Amino acid sequence: MKTKAFLEFSDVKAIAAAAEAEALKNNWAVSIAIVDDGGHLLSFQRLDGAAPISSYIAPGKARTAAMGRRESKVYEDMINGGRVSFLSAPNLEGMLEGGVPILKDGLCLGAVGVSGVKSNEDAQIAKAGIAALGL
Repeated sequence: MKTKAFLEFSDVKAIAAAAEAEALKNNWAVSIAIVDDGGHLLSFQRLDGAAPISSYIAPGKARTAAMGRRESKVYEDMINGGRVSFLSAPNLEGMLEGGVPILKDGLCLGAVGVSGVKSNEDAQIAKAGIAALGL
């Protein structure tokens, strides 16, 4: 058997705080979701002023990034590049930029998904949250 790293609640709180700080620093009203490696929701916050739809999109982006072990932007790029059949992929519902996996030693521990501003800004917030772990 191998030992597997996982996100502890203190890690989740650190990610959430750093992501929230990045959003507030830029006056961005977003929703922020953090999931484990199986896409199960560990934390969710919808900042004041964030659109209601963002509360559905952020967890979808996070699940997609965690289960795919890659940024959700990869799927968006594939679809925009003409591989529209990928829209039928099961259990991937957040195929837009803004979902970022949390990787350590080549393994995925989970992901952060953000929705509410431009997609690259969503990704910026997610990456700022993940950076709090110092991986």
